Amino acid sequence: MTEKSFKDLPLGDAHLREERLSGEDIYGGIFLNMKRDQVSLPDGNQAIREYLTHPGAVAILAILDDGRVLLERQYRYPIAKACLEIPAGKLDPKEDHLLCAKRELAEETGYTAQKWSFIRRIHPVISYSTEFIDIYLAEGLVSGKSHLDEEEFLDVFAAPLEQLLDWVEQGEITDVKTTIAAYWLDRYRKGLISPTLIP
Repeated sequence: MTEKSFKDLPLGDAHLREERLSGEDIYGGIFLNMKRDQVSLPDGNQAIREYLTHPGAVAILAILDDGRVLLERQYRYPIAKACLEIPAGKLDPKEDHLLCAKRELAEETGYTAQKWSFIRRIHPVISYSTEFIDIYLAEGLVSGKSHLDEEEFLDVFAAPLEQLLDWVEQGEITDVKTTIAAYWLDRYRKGLISPTLIP
């Protein structure tokens, strides 16, 4: 049997859509909330969907004048490991996404940027969370003093793109936003794609 190609699929998503019938809050945390919904499936049957609501986040692909990428090493409690990542942080309620990116870059690294571009929005855990991350490109960096949150501890350093790609391919970097940013930057430097400049 030959698999269909994308162009052979039905138009639209009505034949895949699930509709919420009822729901309840299971847990309310500091910024994560867990919900349980009963949904109607496309075939008329019903199912339970549990998921986390998340306020959203930003991530910053910050490039130094010499071309190196600004990175952080931070301990991530859920997986009990210090991880290599690009700077990032969650949105405050009703916070402008670009202003959040500027705030997080300055707070975590001390750097500000003279040029900002939007790369794209990603959904890192589509099966059980509403979380999205808007990734920005920051260029024309100016160094300054970081001011981390009281409960925040991290190392800030810079690495060339080639090293970043090696870490991704070797499994040293497993963070999805950093992995996507690394491959995006590689394609950008090859002239295959470009970001959306923010005036």
